[in-house]
Amino acid sequence: MERRYERVGAGDQRLIGELLERRYRVDAPIARGGMSTVYRGMDLRLDRPVAIKVMDPQFAQDPQFLSRFEFEARAVARLSHPGLVAVHDQGVDGEHVFLVMELVAGGTLRELLRERGPMPPHASVAVVRPVLDALAVAHRAGLVHRDVKPENILISDAGEVKIADFGLVRAVAASNVTSSSVILGTAAYLSPEQVTSGYADPRSDVYATGLMLFETLTGRTPFTGDTSLSIAYQRINADVPAPSSMIPGVPAEFDQIVLQATARDPEDRFSHAGEMSAALVTAARRLQLPDYRVPAPRRSAQHLSAAMQVAGSAAPTEVSGAAAPTVSTAAPTAVVAHPAVAHSEPQPTKAVTQLTHREDLSHDPGSGHDGHAGPSGRYEFPDFAADRRRSRRAMLIWLLVIALLAAAVGVGGWWLGSGRYTSVPSVQGMDRTAATAAVEAAGLTTEIRGEYSDTAPVDVLLGTDPDSGSRVPRDGSVALLVSLGKPAVPNLTRGADIATVEDDLRSHTFVPVDGGEAFSATAPVGSVAALDPGPGTVLAVGSEVKVLRSKGSPPVELPDLRGKSVDQARAELDALGITVSDTRDVFDGDVDAGDVVGTDPRQGTTVGAGSSVTLTVSTAVKMPSMLGRSVGSARDELERLGLDVDVRRVSKSDKSLVIAQNPGVGERIEPGGTVTLTALP
Repeated sequence: MERRYERVGAGDQRLIGELLERRYRVDAPIARGGMSTVYRGMDLRLDRPVAIKVMDPQFAQDPQFLSRFEFEARAVARLSHPGLVAVHDQGVDGEHVFLVMELVAGGTLRELLRERGPMPPHASVAVVRPVLDALAVAHRAGLVHRDVKPENILISDAGEVKIADFGLVRAVAASNVTSSSVILGTAAYLSPEQVTSGYADPRSDVYATGLMLFETLTGRTPFTGDTSLSIAYQRINADVPAPSSMIPGVPAEFDQIVLQATARDPEDRFSHAGEMSAALVTAARRLQLPDYRVPAPRRSAQHLSAAMQVAGSAAPTEVSGAAAPTVSTAAPTAVVAHPAVAHSEPQPTKAVTQLTHREDLSHDPGSGHDGHAGPSGRYEFPDFAADRRRSRRAMLIWLLVIALLAAAVGVGGWWLGSGRYTSVPSVQGMDRTAATAAVEAAGLTTEIRGEYSDTAPVDVLLGTDPDSGSRVPRDGSVALLVSLGKPAVPNLTRGADIATVEDDLRSHTFVPVDGGEAFSATAPVGSVAALDPGPGTVLAVGSEVKVLRSKGSPPVELPDLRGKSVDQARAELDALGITVSDTRDVFDGDVDAGDVVGTDPRQGTTVGAGSSVTLTVSTAVKMPSMLGRSVGSARDELERLGLDVDVRRVSKSDKSLVIAQNPGVGERIEPGGTVTLTALP
C-alpha cells in the first residue's frame, strides 16, 4: 500500500525554545494534526517533562472556542484513571492556545499495528480493555470522547495503555472557524448517528471501540471508499462484518462482541463502555486467554522526538501520514482518509517519524505469544488448546517432582529429628501448680493463658495448648489454659471508634452486631454511643452485643436567658451542649447593663446540640441618685457612666446643690444619653 509523507512545516519549528506563559518550554515537535501540533516540553516550575498540544493560531481569536476549550479541559482534568492521559494545565499565550498533558513515553496503537499487523485475541484484549475501562470512567462523569481511534490510543514503554484527546472534538465544534464540510471525528470510526445527525453519546464511543477491536484483530478497517464521506456514509446502510470473515482463527466470542458493539441502531449496542468491558473479560476467561503486556512501537513519533531532543536537533524530518504522537495528535475535527486513498479534504495526523517496515517479530522476547504473519500475510493465531495441554503435562511433571521431593524431605526430617521432640503430658484433673510441675518435668516451659468458659469456674484448669499428647520440640513452650469464667461486656470509652470497640468485644468472645444509631451528648457523630447489653453484663460465650453508633446530641430548645448575667447564660447553654460564639451589645430599657437581653437565634428555637449562638447583652445605664450632691460631683459621676449632663441653675457655681434629675433614680438610659439636673442656688 502506498504511503504518503509530509515535512514538518515552519509553523512547527518556530515555537522550539519558546516559553508559554513563562512556564512551559517547547523542546521538540512530536506530531502535526489537522488543527494542532504536539510538542515535547518541560514544565520549568515543577521540573517535569510534558506534552504540549498547541492549536492553530486561528483558534486564539475565537471566543467561543476559547470558552469551550477551557470548559472541556476542566472537565477532563477532573477525571482520574490510569487509562486516561492526565491533563495538567491549559492556557492562552498570545496567538497560542495550548493544552499541557502527561508525556507518555512510547507510541500509538496506529504505529504498533503498522509495525506488527493484526493481533491475536489476548493482545487485542490487553489493548482494548484499558481503553474501555477509561471510557467507562468518563461516561459515568457524563463525558463522551467522540473520536476513539488508534491514533488516540497511547502505549507506553512500560506497557500501559491510555486514551487521549477527550473534549477536543466538542471544543473545535464550538468554534467559528470549523469548516461546514468537516465531519467532527475521524471518518473511519464515526457511528451512524454521528454521520447523520452529529449526535453522540456513550454508545457512539462503544461503536468506535468496536471498530478499533475489529482493526486490532484483522489489521484493517471494515469499510473502504474513494472519499472520507463515502467511508462514513457506508455504515448507515451496511453492518460491520464479523472479524472471522476477514481473517481465520478469530473466536466466535470476539465476533459477537464486535457485532454487538457496532450495531447500526444504538439501542442494540452495549449501553456504555463498562458493559462492553465486562463482556470482553467474560470472553477472555471463557477462552482462557493468557495475560499480556502490550509492547510499545519501536519507531514511534515520540521516540524520534526524544532522540531529536537528546541530539540537540529539532530539524524537520519526514513524517508518516498515518502516525500519531505519544499524546493524541489527530485534530478531532478532521475527516481522516482511508490510508489507500488520496483526496483533498482535511488530512489525518502527521507525525515526526520515518517509514516503518514491518518485520518478523516472532522472536521478540517481549512479545509473549505474538507469533508472526504467515505466508498469506494473515496472522497465524496461536493454538491455545495445544498450549494448555503442554502446560498441563508440564504441571503434572512438576507436581510429581515436588511430591517426591516433599516425601524425601519429610522422611529424612522425621528420621533425623525424632529425638528432638517430646509429648505434651496430660494435666486433666490437676490444679495449676501440679500442671506446671508436670509440663516442666517433660522439659517444656509453661505460660498461663486465660480462656472464657460458660461451665468451668474461675481459675479451673481447662487443658493445654497444644493438646495433651501433641509432639512439640524439647525446650518448647506449652500454654496452660485457665478458666476466666463467663465473659462480661467490657467497659466502653465514650467516643471510641467502632473498630476498636468491636475488637475489644471479640477478645471477650462476643459477636459485635450493628445496633443502629442513637443520640449522645458526649460521643462524636460516628463513634460508639452505647452497647446493648451495657458494660458489665455477664453473657454466655459467643453472645451477640449490639454496638450503637452516635448520631450526635439530641436537638434542644433555646432557653429564656433574659436578665441573667453572661456567665450564668454561658453555663446554662454549656449544659445543653451549645456554645456562645459571640456577644452583641444592645440597649434595652428593662435590663441592667451587662445582663443578657436574649439570644440569636431567639428563645424557643430548636437547634442541634453543638450549635453556637450569639448573646445580646444590655448596655442600659441604671440612673443613680444625684439629689443633694454638688453639681460638680454629679457631673463627674454621670460623665464617668458615659452620659451627657445638662444643668439648669440660677448661678454658674459647681457648688450648687442638685434638687431634681431627669431621668429619675433607678430609671435606665442608653449610653451617651442626656441627664438633666436642676440645682440651687
